[in-house]
Amino acid sequence: MTRPPFNVLFLCTGNSARSILGESLLNHWGHDRCRGFSAGSFPKGAIHPCALKLLHALELPTEGLRSKSWDEFAKLGAPVMDFVFTVCDQAAGEVCPVWPGQPITAHWGMPDPAAVDSSDVEQWQAFRDTFRALENRIKIFVALPVASLDRMSLARQVQAIGRMRPDEAEDRAS
Repeated sequence: MTRPPFNVLFLCTGNSARSILGESLLNHWGHDRCRGFSAGSFPKGAIHPCALKLLHALELPTEGLRSKSWDEFAKLGAPVMDFVFTVCDQAAGEVCPVWPGQPITAHWGMPDPAAVDSSDVEQWQAFRDTFRALENRIKIFVALPVASLDRMSLARQVQAIGRMRPDEAEDRAS
């Protein structure tokens, strides 16, 4: 019997950049094993143009992406999450909704590329750096032998992924 894909929710405050990139990346690298979702505690209501431009340039999935509240995933009938990863420090410190199914949680914090308020080149580089860091963590995550790990070991593994330095994650993902 084939197990249904794991549902993974990426949380951020604005749900316009990091969490959106995480959703798209997981839907690309997770194949049939994982489905990515994203949400924010205070969603901006629109995806940052640089995030969309980067995803389009790399031919990654953008269908269905939108900035939305995390409340959508706490409602009756919402997909039950197996994992919830916060990707910004502010969202990690907020009181989250109670997630049905008691998903495994971890903090995968990284700087907000949308907060870079300088040249277009510097902002584009910030988005590329965030994308690369998320992609490396996601590649490591989807390679975990989930079926052979107990819940506590799996929780430790996904938390350790969030603590990896970008260069360390890049080496492991290669």
